[in-house]
Amino acid sequence: MASALAWAYHLEHSTMNTSMPLKAIALLQTEWDALDLRPENKVALSNSKMTSGHEDLLTMDELPEDPETLSHKLKGIVLVDHATPLRKWNKAKILSIFDHHVDRGVAPHASPRIFEKTASCTTIVARQMLNELEALPEEYHMPHELLELILSAIAIDSGGLKDGTDADVKTSERVLKRSRWSDRGVYDAMEELDDQLKAAKKDLDSLSVRNLLRRDWKGDLVDTPSPRTPTVSLGFASIPYSLDEQISKTGFGELFHWFAVHAAWTAATGVDIDVCLNKYKIHDEDGKKRKIREIVLTVRDDVRIGEDQANSLFKVVYEALENTESLGLKKWHQADELAPRQMVWVHESGAGRKIIRPIVEDAVKGWDMDEGWK
Repeated sequence: MASALAWAYHLEHSTMNTSMPLKAIALLQTEWDALDLRPENKVALSNSKMTSGHEDLLTMDELPEDPETLSHKLKGIVLVDHATPLRKWNKAKILSIFDHHVDRGVAPHASPRIFEKTASCTTIVARQMLNELEALPEEYHMPHELLELILSAIAIDSGGLKDGTDADVKTSERVLKRSRWSDRGVYDAMEELDDQLKAAKKDLDSLSVRNLLRRDWKGDLVDTPSPRTPTVSLGFASIPYSLDEQISKTGFGELFHWFAVHAAWTAATGVDIDVCLNKYKIHDEDGKKRKIREIVLTVRDDVRIGEDQANSLFKVVYEALENTESLGLKKWHQADELAPRQMVWVHESGAGRKIIRPIVEDAVKGWDMDEGWK
């Protein structure tokens, strides 16, 4: 969110007095009514005194036309914190890419095109923005609201700079000097921001299972190579609760009821294969804190995918995850109670969506029908 807001602001203001002024707006790949399901975003926007009602942002459901149609009318799009565009934006020209994960070779002629291992993608965007701003004949006005939103994003991504790279630290220092908090030390300011935002992030107890599924969900269509297999709708939800905790939130406390809520959500969104990535902490017998993760895999048959195809697809993705030895997957304690095309694993590898998603996507992209699991 902060990266998109920052770069959109920079594009407009850096070209405002040129012969080719640009119009740009930050677009989030979510729906308007899901924005406030992430309390840390609400606190960051409040801290920085950005406008209420998300007026500085555009969400997917606010677009005037579908992305496929709109792509032909735009000068282009900029990817921030994404290495590739969603399939629906494939026809849009990619002007720039800023990402801090794996370069997947998309849009080699984009400029700037920066891939760098940083704790926060906002670091890369903010550094480039400041470099270009300081190179202008005359600097445009940089509002403190935006500067403080940038600092909030870097703080929560880097653990108050404890997990930050040299680039995260240096960029934070540059941004801080321009902000209202310029009289503070960078580590002190960022640690306080991180503590505040983390506390907000944990304040999710009031959210229902459906809203936990929605709050941090990313999905896309994935094409398959065979005429026997259709294009697949694939989604990933990140949830900071164990499956057992989520089951208790259903009001009935039974495994079946969690999957009933999940089935209603995936049916409403038209998802064929959904992966829930749960994470939580426990204390072992010695009192040491352990970070536990779960992977919940579900494949549903519906209009787009028949039962045999769903069985086959489940088998392909199941085996791709099981065969990734670095994950160290173990079956969940109630795995024997799961229905067909459902699986839950537990692991302590630390692998989140950025690691799991390519494994699943590559499996789907290589899917061809076999006898399947029946």
